[in-house]
Amino acid sequence: MDTADLSYRLAVSLAGAAARACARGLPEGWRVRLQAEAPDLPAGRWIWLHAVSVGELLLADGLVGRLRGAGQRVHLSTSTPAGLELLARRLPDWDAGTGRISGGAFPLDDPAGLEPFLRNVPGAFVALETELWPGLLEALHSRGVPSLVVNGRLTEKSLRRGGPWLRRAASRLTRVAARDEASLEAFRRLGAPDVALGGNLKADLAPPRPLHAGWGALRSAWAGAPVLVAGNTVDGEEELLLGAWQAARAAAPDLRLILAPRQPRRFDAVARGFGDRGLAFRRASEPWPDEGAWRGTQVLLLDTLGELPAAYAEGTLALVAGGWAAPGGHNPLEPVRAGLPTAIGPGSANFEDVVQPLRSAGRLEVVPAEGVGAWILAALAVAPLRSTGARALPESLSGALDRTWSLITPFLPTG
Repeated sequence: MDTADLSYRLAVSLAGAAARACARGLPEGWRVRLQAEAPDLPAGRWIWLHAVSVGELLLADGLVGRLRGAGQRVHLSTSTPAGLELLARRLPDWDAGTGRISGGAFPLDDPAGLEPFLRNVPGAFVALETELWPGLLEALHSRGVPSLVVNGRLTEKSLRRGGPWLRRAASRLTRVAARDEASLEAFRRLGAPDVALGGNLKADLAPPRPLHAGWGALRSAWAGAPVLVAGNTVDGEEELLLGAWQAARAAAPDLRLILAPRQPRRFDAVARGFGDRGLAFRRASEPWPDEGAWRGTQVLLLDTLGELPAAYAEGTLALVAGGWAAPGGHNPLEPVRAGLPTAIGPGSANFEDVVQPLRSAGRLEVVPAEGVGAWILAALAVAPLRSTGARALPESLSGALDRTWSLITPFLPTG
C-alpha cells in the first residue's frame, strides 16, 4: 500500500466515521448505503454485480439472465433510493424462483462499510459502466478477486478529472468491456491494463416488460388520438417541450402527451408546473381511473420507474430529452426500436456511439430547440397512429451482449 492508497483510506475512513456519527441528518442516498447488508453466500462462489442507479439496473437485464442461466449466484447492489425501489420490483423476475439472485444497497467505500462484504469474498466483481471505487478495488485486488467493468463508459471530461485515486483504481481492474471506441481508448489512458470492445448493452436489451393492466383504459380512451411521448426530460426542458406540444395542438387538437422526467426527485415539481399551466393531467403513480376519465385527460405524467421503455410503444412519435438543456443527452434506442419517429436535441455527446448509426439509417433526427414544434407537425403528417411493431436496429449495433459475455466468462467462478 503506497501513499495514494493510504491517503484514500484515511479520507474515506474519516468521511465514513462522520457519516455514521450523524446518520439521521444525512440525505437518504447516504443513509441507504450506511444500512447496506452483505449477502450470506459462500466465499468465492458468488458474483457481486453493481449497478449504480435506475439506468444501470435496466441495463443489467440481459447480463442477469446469462448469469442465472449459467447457474451463478448473483448479488446485485445499487447506490440510490430510486435504484433500490426498482431493484425490489425486478428481483422476483430476475431470480425466476431459482433462489440464486439477491440484491441490496452498495456500502460506503471505507473499511467499515466494506468489511461485511469481504468476510465471504465474491468470486468476481462486475460493475456496469463507470463505477471505480478505489477502496473496494484495492481490497478485491489484494484478495485475488477479479474486478470487471462491462458496458464501460468513460468520457474525456471524466478522464481529465481522474486523479491518482482513480488511476490507481483503474490499474487494478482485471478487464474492461468498453461500450465504444472512445471509452476503450479513455480506459487505456486511465491505466486499465486489459480493455476490449464489448459494445453497448442497451442495443441488446430484451423487449420491455408489458405495462400493467391499468394502461388498457388509457389505451382505449386515446385509441383515435396521436400521442407524443417525451422521455427523460431534465430541468428546463419541460417548458420547451410543453410549449412545442401546445403549439402543435393548434393544428392537431387531439394530440396527447406522455412525459417522463429523468429524475424522480423532480416529479412533484413537474406536476406543479402542469397544474400551473391548467393542464388536464394525471400521474402514473396514482390509482388509474376507468376509460371515461382518460378521455378528458390531455397529459400523463409518467412518474414511475422502469415503465418508460414500454410506454414508448403507446405513442405516435417520440422526443428523447436531455440534449436540449444539457450537452450529454439520453439513450434514443428504446423509441427507435419501438418503431416511432424519434428526435433528440443537439447535445448527444454521451450517446454518439448509437446516435451516428441511427442517423445514418434514417431512424433518428437531431432537432434544435426552436425546431421542435415544426418537427412534431411534420412527423405527425406521415407517422401511423401507432407503431406497427418493434423494428430491428442497425446491424452495427447488435451483438454487444454476446461479446461482453465472452469477455467476462473466463473470470467468473466455476464449480
